Amino acid sequence: MAAMLIGAASLWYTNKLVKKLSEEEGKKIQLWAEATRRLADVTEINADINFLSSVIGNNTTIPVILADSSFNVISWRNLDSLKTLEEGYLQEQVVIMHAEHEPIELQIGPTLTQYILYKDSDVLVRLRYYPYFQLAVIALFLFVSYLAFSTSRKAEQNQVWVGMAKETAHQLGTPLSSMMAWLELLKLKGEGMQYLGDIEKDVQRLQTITDRFSKIGSAPALKKENIMTVMQHSMDYIRSRSSDKVDFKLEGPSYEIHTPLNVPLFEWVIENVLKNALDAMEGTGSIRVNVTDQQQFVYIDITDSGKGVPKSSYQTIFKPGYTTKSRGWGLGLSLSKRIVEEYHDGQIFVKNSEMGKGTTFRLVLKK
Repeated sequence: MAAMLIGAASLWYTNKLVKKLSEEEGKKIQLWAEATRRLADVTEINADINFLSSVIGNNTTIPVILADSSFNVISWRNLDSLKTLEEGYLQEQVVIMHAEHEPIELQIGPTLTQYILYKDSDVLVRLRYYPYFQLAVIALFLFVSYLAFSTSRKAEQNQVWVGMAKETAHQLGTPLSSMMAWLELLKLKGEGMQYLGDIEKDVQRLQTITDRFSKIGSAPALKKENIMTVMQHSMDYIRSRSSDKVDFKLEGPSYEIHTPLNVPLFEWVIENVLKNALDAMEGTGSIRVNVTDQQQFVYIDITDSGKGVPKSSYQTIFKPGYTTKSRGWGLGLSLSKRIVEEYHDGQIFVKNSEMGKGTTFRLVLKK
């Protein structure tokens, strides 16, 4: 606001100066016209020829044209000497000058009438446009400052999230190691064998979560994986932890489709999208996953029969903190977008949605 006030004040003051200088130039042209008239009028016996010639000769900045009563050019000063050789240039300048300033009429003798036409000097033109240039520089400075501030703030936020993710992985690591050790001890003693399988699955799941958090903030290694196998594994995991009233279906080619993936992170993306679909359906409905093989890309469309997403929120739902639930941080889709776009060089977006009927998310991956 301060910068804009300074710019506005500069614009006002410069325009005031321009107006004053324009008036001064007008007076100079009036004096130049009078000198021209007196030199041309032979009846001016007392005219000081040297003085009048110096008045005319001192005009080295203001473009001027002397024209006859029909506005045909007689002579000119301070115009581009090369352009004056071009056909029609002088008459074009007559039109421009006539529109810019009222021509000054010269009555020389009883019968001869001539006109002085002029336009603002280059200095005056530059001065007139200078404040606009100054405002543009101020606006550019403000824009660059905003970008710098915004980038700095995002970098700081990223450092916080990365630090939190790595600290979470570190904190999970200690009790997880202990649980793995106790699990091995129970196996050796042969105790609680009927429960050890489920406990081992949960421990492995915790290990996967820890591995995911530890990878945030660093470029993960990508390996060629069969996308159909990865999708089936993610869907089976979510299906086993959801209501029987939800129908899951995976559709795609019968052959293997390989694409560079970091499986733990990519499964996190799929699980986040599927969990959002479950929340949108409130435990009842259907989820369809369709994998399409293109020449260079793989399209993964995840469609639910939930309550839908308003079109105005297609981009907003991927921003950190956005959530429609009373619980949660609103980070699932934001992390998913980052994993897909920054780590897998792909895309994730809302392909289409209809309120009360469902939503389709599309993931695009390079083969």
